[in-house]
Amino acid sequence: MVNRRTVTIRDVAERAGVATSTVSRALSRPGRVSESTRELVERVAAELDYRPSVHASALGSRRTGAIALVVADIANGYYVDVIRGTQLELGAAGYRLFLVDTEESADAERAAIAALRGATDGIVIAASRLRDAELRSTAALHPLVTINRSAEGVATVVVDTAAAAVRALEHVASLGHRRVAFVGGPAESWSGARRRHTTLEAGRRLGVDIVDVGHFTPTRASGVAAADAVLLTGATACLAYNDAIAIGMLGRLHERGVAVPGDLSVVGCDDVFGADFCSPPLTTIRVPGERAGRAAAATMLAQLRDPDAEAGAPRVLSAELVVRRSTGSVAEAARTA
Repeated sequence: MVNRRTVTIRDVAERAGVATSTVSRALSRPGRVSESTRELVERVAAELDYRPSVHASALGSRRTGAIALVVADIANGYYVDVIRGTQLELGAAGYRLFLVDTEESADAERAAIAALRGATDGIVIAASRLRDAELRSTAALHPLVTINRSAEGVATVVVDTAAAAVRALEHVASLGHRRVAFVGGPAESWSGARRRHTTLEAGRRLGVDIVDVGHFTPTRASGVAAADAVLLTGATACLAYNDAIAIGMLGRLHERGVAVPGDLSVVGCDDVFGADFCSPPLTTIRVPGERAGRAAAATMLAQLRDPDAEAGAPRVLSAELVVRRSTGSVAEAARTA
């Protein structure tokens, strides 16, 4: 009788009178053994209180017990929550997490994927900068889940910031703003492109002139140039690609003596830590990063359990507008200009 030590797969095999490889198949891929063998192995495993580890399963299935999370910029506060959610979900299932930062580079992302295919059981990519065809080919070779980057045939979790951007525009329109600047992020950003599209459509519906001031690196440093660009447009409000740009804009606007929200209302996106500590506190779109990470990890685990399952429709999470003091009514001077 097995006692006072960790029960191993060999113990189960000896008690059941089968090979260790048979135990592994019965517990990890029951369709590859007969029904009677599966029932026997499961009964013996239960009697011995055998709990297979991810690493033990890897021996029979060639799995590594590791999942990679590839993010576009680890310095971006939004990804902190994504990383936390992914790690918590995978950790509970016994997997290790490999974290890779591509620094907004599509080339670095390609290189990372090529290296990770043989070292991990699956890859989760947040805000991929790759083309649809590249993502599909990757998914055909290795388990893949994307966050905020939808491509046909690829399992995806999407946070609907596009709908929240419309609510942000409706918010500033209700405050009297009729000329609003759209401050874009990376040209390759799928979510950014969706927000630009829905904002332009909503602007036409609301009678608001949307001024596109171009693309900016999603960092606080880029907020300086973004603020200068917005001021040239005559807009009285702006929607920034993310909080990092918006917070950088607040600093630059203060330097130039532009009152926020008196002269210009500013809206960010993500609701990163510190967005409510700004001066003034930032109106922004709250993105559920931890939930997105958990959902992506759960999708990956389901894919590993059933590799032949189709990707299905994207899993969509909602985002909400959080109104703080960086948005306000149009100043009298702006109304009469």
